[in-house]
Amino acid sequence: MKKGDHPFLFRKVEEAQENGEAVQFELVDNDNPQKTHRFLFVNHLPLNESNQDLLINFLEYWEITSEKTQHFSWVTDFTITKGNSYELMRGGRARWKIENETFNTLKNQGYHFGHNYGLGKKNLSVVFVMLMMLAFLVDQTQQLCCPLFRATWHKMGSKRELWDRMRSLFRDFAFKSMRMLYEALFYGMKFQPPIILYDDD
Repeated sequence: MKKGDHPFLFRKVEEAQENGEAVQFELVDNDNPQKTHRFLFVNHLPLNESNQDLLINFLEYWEITSEKTQHFSWVTDFTITKGNSYELMRGGRARWKIENETFNTLKNQGYHFGHNYGLGKKNLSVVFVMLMMLAFLVDQTQQLCCPLFRATWHKMGSKRELWDRMRSLFRDFAFKSMRMLYEALFYGMKFQPPIILYDDD
């Protein structure tokens, strides 16, 4: 969450600090004494100016080392305390990492996800998004559960290359199963001259 995107909320956080309603504290990292975790949190703030009856809890965090300082902030419906701030921060950072890597995969590794997907007055772009997400779900399941898929992906070097090779074989060969397709990519296949289907008419 960025200050420039949510000016009303961050003004409320500043007001809470001025009124002594914000809780601030620091922890020294157990594994690295040179790293400091600084927290600030406020419970029961309005989400935005238009929805002031919708209350959220705000957590701000700084990771401070001699080399750099990283800054993050989140909103949550969990009540924030000194006792759970660290775990909420860890969860927030893990979620951001998962989301960031997912969007990177969908945009740059062969799924062709774009900002225009999901927009528009008709339903076609939404259908494209849903089909892409279903394909992504199947691929994630294969990646988790299928050693042959993982081996083929590793051999191809990237998902983009794997999808490209799969599409090229789909265009010219009739496979009985996805397993046969993965085996063709992993073990290789013998190519023969094409059988020409002459028109007898």
